[in-house]
Amino acid sequence: MRRRNKHESENHERWLVSYADFITLLFAFFVVMYSISSVNDGKYKVLSDTLGGAFNQPQQVINPIQIGETTPLSLSPIDGQGEHDGGSDAENDSLADIAQAMQAAFGDLISAGEIEVRGNELWIEIELSSGLLFPSGDALPLDNAFFLTEKIAEILAPYDNPIHVEGFTDNVPISSRLYPTNWELSAARAASVVRMLAHGGIAPERLAAVGYGEFRPVADNTTVAGRRANRRVVLLVSRYTEQPSAASQRDRHGVEDMRTARSRSLADSASASGSGTGSAN
Repeated sequence: MRRRNKHESENHERWLVSYADFITLLFAFFVVMYSISSVNDGKYKVLSDTLGGAFNQPQQVINPIQIGETTPLSLSPIDGQGEHDGGSDAENDSLADIAQAMQAAFGDLISAGEIEVRGNELWIEIELSSGLLFPSGDALPLDNAFFLTEKIAEILAPYDNPIHVEGFTDNVPISSRLYPTNWELSAARAASVVRMLAHGGIAPERLAAVGYGEFRPVADNTTVAGRRANRRVVLLVSRYTEQPSAASQRDRHGVEDMRTARSRSLADSASASGSGTGSAN
């Protein structure tokens, strides 16, 4: 007898399995999203109070540290009656006292333009005309130079501020056995002033001598007045009462700012003077 094949019916509901899996995964996804979005009020309040306390604290520093380029410090003359900026602390007080003592001791020379006293919040600059200290083309001090530097040493000795002594010349060439160029002449003059200040009672570790030759002019070397202004010795008295090496690292740019300001202040007056013939260093 012939066997009869059994007809198998086709299942049309297999899509329900995939659909159920999809719904299950979608449900799990929304459960996870809900759990993430729910906020613990207690923890949120603690975080909010912490951030509020951190950002609402009073300012800790009076003068914040400036990052990037800053405006050069102004350099202005100091008169005997004025008060130095920022004199509330002892360091600024010492600069103000030095400036006032210089005004009192050398008022006549300051009025004559042979000595100039300038300063800012970092330094006091005492500029001496080379004619007060040295003969032409030499670093051997004049007799009057010893008396002058002794009086300056009496003013500066009681303080601990580092002192940089800088020598400058005009651009008139010099060629001698002792001073082949203006480099040697300016450095020798600065060193001579350092030795006289140390002899006058200033601690040697506070002193440093630098010679710039003709390469840091403050006036036009084509005029007699300009060359005279460029022949000078400058004492820079630092505000910071630390070792000179550390102070120079800390405020190296402060010296350059003062030099730039000084150059600008004399450039116009020197260029306005009449031209003249060569002048000795």
